[in-house]
Amino acid sequence: MAGIAQRAPIHEQATTPAPSGEHRFVLSGVSWKTYEALLADHQDRSAPRFAYDRGLLEIMSPLPIHERRNWSLALLVTLVAEEMGVDAENLGSTTFRREDLEHGFEPDSCFYVRHVSVARAKDQIDLRFDPPPDLVIEIDLTHSSLDKLPLYARLGVPEVWRDDGTRTRILVRRPTGDGYDDVGFSPAFPVVSADDLGRWLGEGLTRPRSAWMAALRAWLRERLDAGEATRAMSP
Repeated sequence: MAGIAQRAPIHEQATTPAPSGEHRFVLSGVSWKTYEALLADHQDRSAPRFAYDRGLLEIMSPLPIHERRNWSLALLVTLVAEEMGVDAENLGSTTFRREDLEHGFEPDSCFYVRHVSVARAKDQIDLRFDPPPDLVIEIDLTHSSLDKLPLYARLGVPEVWRDDGTRTRILVRRPTGDGYDDVGFSPAFPVVSADDLGRWLGEGLTRPRSAWMAALRAWLRERLDAGEATRAMSP
């Protein structure tokens, strides 16, 4: 990659061997031009995925268990949206970046819900003017050396579902924009709790996909019907 300008020498900051989930390592002293060149070189590939935070570059290559967990949670979002009658657009691992802030990331999956019309109207999302995804899914089985939650918060992502292999959390951006709070239920899809995510993710990894989808749909309809009945009984 001759001719790429660097702000400072690149040094490997941390390496995490991850035979069970993903390979990650972080480089420091990486210029924005180098980051953009890497994105251009890999624009037609689903891996590796890059995250950039003011000179720190994380490179992550997912292994199968990482992707199975990601796909299961993304499919869960799709099914929940369908059963709730909510319009949602899955933009997968689209690259989001802002040069003026020196921030960029590629989520494992992401969805536009409140701002779905923006996602459908544009071929490219410019975070200087356009809203970020309403929901980001992050699988981090090896406890990434680059903490991306502050990055998401600064870019305005309102909700993150974060799975570390043992627990799936629902995180909601604070009104001050300085981080996230761990909450019980999803603001985007209030029918789903963090405990539900963990349960259905676990079942999605062990059951045949068609049986899992049918059971999830039946559970969602039962919960939605119960919610309607409760509201009808309220004064």
